[in-house]
Amino acid sequence: MIFGEYTVKTNESMSDRIFRIILGLVLLSLVFFGPETNWGYIGLFPLIIGVVGICPIYSILRINNAHRKEVCD
Repeated sequence: MIFGEYTVKTNESMSDRIFRIILGLVLLSLVFFGPETNWGYIGLFPLIIGVVGICPIYSILRINNAHRKEVCD
């Protein structure tokens, strides 16, 4: 991603991103289905992080698994 002069690289692998998107959608569905609680809005965080591909905690800890080779067996 490019923001002005700065280039921001993703730090999540594709499987990590897919997991976060699915987790976010499941948690967000709790707002509309099931117990219908507002706690489901917490699902916005993993959903947004999964879509963008940049995890702030990974950035702080200097973890980068975006270019890790995916194992498909």
